[in-house]
Amino acid sequence: MENRNAVIIKTSIIGIATNVLLAIFKTIVGLLANSIAVVLDAINNLSDAMSSIITIVGTKLAGKSPDKKHPLGYGRVEYLSATLISFIVLYAGIASLRESIKAIISSSKPDYSTLTLVIIIVGVVTKIILGRYVKSVGVKMNSASLINSGEDATLDSIISASTLVAAVIYLLFHISLEAYLGAVISIIIIKSAIEMLRDSLSDILGERVAGELSKKVKKVINSFDGIYGSYDLVLNSYGPNRYIGSVHIEVVDYMQVDELDELSRKIAKKVYDETGVILTGIGVYAFNTKDNEVAKMRTDITHLVMAHEGVIQVHGFYVNKEEKRIQLDVIFDFSIDRDHLYKHIYKDIEEAYPGYTIVMQLDSDVSD
Repeated sequence: MENRNAVIIKTSIIGIATNVLLAIFKTIVGLLANSIAVVLDAINNLSDAMSSIITIVGTKLAGKSPDKKHPLGYGRVEYLSATLISFIVLYAGIASLRESIKAIISSSKPDYSTLTLVIIIVGVVTKIILGRYVKSVGVKMNSASLINSGEDATLDSIISASTLVAAVIYLLFHISLEAYLGAVISIIIIKSAIEMLRDSLSDILGERVAGELSKKVKKVINSFDGIYGSYDLVLNSYGPNRYIGSVHIEVVDYMQVDELDELSRKIAKKVYDETGVILTGIGVYAFNTKDNEVAKMRTDITHLVMAHEGVIQVHGFYVNKEEKRIQLDVIFDFSIDRDHLYKHIYKDIEEAYPGYTIVMQLDSDVSD
């Protein structure tokens, strides 16, 4: 985690230095050439530098050690910093659109020189390289802030390229498209900011854990002897790469408590070593092995339930013949009318096994 934070901060510092230098050169060139598009491009570079500063601050805060008030750490601060960056980009887009509209009304004419074109070309190349670099580091480090900054830098390269095209058109045909181009660019920036904001807020709300991670965790658990399956995996994110969760394992019904305790400890350690996920709770489902009739009931009821459209999985099956009780957990697809399907399945099992009490738990489809 310390290495990850150091990489993010280093990448952000590179972004700050690059954007500040570009902003200085573009501001000078834009004012000398009376180019609204170039000046707006310079302002956009400053907003990028501010985004990188926020990324550094967010990473520093997220790296704080857990304390009594926040015992699970400050990792979620990174989601807040990514959200703040999205708002900055959104503000930059709205401000650019306002200035572009003013330029359209005033019909101001630019005055380009060879130096102006050279600065714009350097800006385009620099932003393409910076955008790819920052985003690749963000993906590698799982940093939403860096990914947003990298995407913003890539957009900036398109903006700079557009100003270059506008300059060439003006020099060749004496047609000024700058203000209109600025308006189009502003709309693109606003759209990008809204998408970034949507993704950041989704992280804060709590997204479904990536299928790759949940499948890997279950694969590790199922690799142990005596495990018939792993279910109900719930992972809570407390920042990028910081997952704490719980799971149910299905084991034979004759396993001793001391054996189960040792198995649970081994599972938790191996899952952490191979995935970085901390399992704070490992629940148990007992797998009937002592009664052939119960084994047949399990097969028949599983087939009966899975025959219904919208059922994803049946697990946690157990029968207590003395108390005449059938227990099972069922997972439905979110698109299905859950109440209606639940009642239908419950009735089918009740009719197939009259006299039994049916305890059917409806689980949520929280992980693959």
